[in-house]
Amino acid sequence: MASWPLDPTALDDLLGLLDVEQLDTFFFRGRSEHAGSVRVFGGHVIGQSVAAGLKTVPADRHLHSMHAYFLRPGKPIQPILYQVEPVRDGGSFTTRRVVAFQSGEAIFNTSLSFHKRQEGPTHEFDAPTPPEGPEGLTSYDDMWEELRRKNPDKVPRRSLPSAIDVRPIHLRNPFKLETAPPENWVWMKTKGPLPDDNATHQKLFAYMSDMQLLGTSLQPHKLSWLDPNLQFASLDHGIWFHDEFRVDDWLLLHMESPVARHARSFNRATVWDASGKVVASTVQEGLLRTKTQ
Repeated sequence: MASWPLDPTALDDLLGLLDVEQLDTFFFRGRSEHAGSVRVFGGHVIGQSVAAGLKTVPADRHLHSMHAYFLRPGKPIQPILYQVEPVRDGGSFTTRRVVAFQSGEAIFNTSLSFHKRQEGPTHEFDAPTPPEGPEGLTSYDDMWEELRRKNPDKVPRRSLPSAIDVRPIHLRNPFKLETAPPENWVWMKTKGPLPDDNATHQKLFAYMSDMQLLGTSLQPHKLSWLDPNLQFASLDHGIWFHDEFRVDDWLLLHMESPVARHARSFNRATVWDASGKVVASTVQEGLLRTKTQ
């Protein structure tokens, strides 16, 4: 099986990209990256917003949920400014609102809730037995490069390999589509080790959480991200962090899209760590329509 060569700088580059420069107490600036797309990747803005919010709360406050809206496409050729509003600093919970701006217009906003660790009743679903993997599965990077090699005029070249190893159990070839249920299993982790601080893993997962999820809603319709008639974009996004976890160890995501209607699709995922513990949940609604509709 072919394998995309590991770029030892890719993960460091991503960590640098997700960091933000503090301009004032509640104002930050983040870099954009032109990776061959006409707009900024949604996970890029999510991750930078989380990074900005984390810089304004004490270390004992851990991000437990975020709820966000994508307002306008981000331009990949100019910096993104982030304004953090200190909504509340309570005894157990801290709330921040983050708005991302480009050219004087809001492109994204999110509410972040942080919680001081406390004990309480505990339960969770048992981890399922996944169909496969991750060893032996074809990575998304490998599929992308193979498709580009065979179809250089139809598949755009990415400027850099991904720092994230993504291995769907059911990898769909966009040139040989078959109708499939709106459900998928995906393994993910970074392609290198990370430091131990929880904030780094949370902002990396925020970035990763926008990968693959929305694509689950395409499977029943024999549509792919390469279809020129497809209008496909994230509208909102939510994450719940149930516990601390590492994104440089394998995570298993069960993704499903229970409904698509009125040109919008709803998608959700449950995330388990390598020990079988539920560590996060994500939801996303996206625009899903074709130009003929």
